[in-house]
Amino acid sequence: MEKKKKSGNIKSTMRILHRYLGYFTAGIMAVYAISGVLLIYRDTNFLKKENKYEVVLKPNLTEKELAKEIKVRAVEFEAEEGAIRKFKDGTYNVSTGEAKYSKMQLPYVLEKFNELHKSTSKHRYASLNTVFGLVLFFFVISSFWMFNFKSKAFRRGAIYAGIGFILAVIMVFFQ
Repeated sequence: MEKKKKSGNIKSTMRILHRYLGYFTAGIMAVYAISGVLLIYRDTNFLKKENKYEVVLKPNLTEKELAKEIKVRAVEFEAEEGAIRKFKDGTYNVSTGEAKYSKMQLPYVLEKFNELHKSTSKHRYASLNTVFGLVLFFFVISSFWMFNFKSKAFRRGAIYAGIGFILAVIMVFFQ
């Protein structure tokens, strides 16, 4: 009798934790889902608009220094007209430091959403991302307590979970 009561308590506890952690993280999951889809298309201009900038920087910057200052991946000077160096999305005056350039950017709110996915261990969102990852892993484990272990629904669920895991492994290692 004790065994049945203990397993019932674990099942009940897992279901309750799963439910309330699910409610708690629903908003976070929505933000991650939106930003995850946007990051898939980050190499396109999907939802982006062109923003133009004019700034005065230090004179005589190298391509690498200029790229760092204007927060662009890479700058390659393509042409030169006197003190003006042209690059893909703008110009830089090496004598005055004046830079005129444009960038394709997501709207502010969507850009902030993407910061959640791009954060590193030193980023201010690192602890949120760690907790969220652990909660998602808990969801994986606790979902197996949603049905009786001997039920047909549980067996089918375990098969689908196994297929999903194998598919993910195949896609990661063999594509």
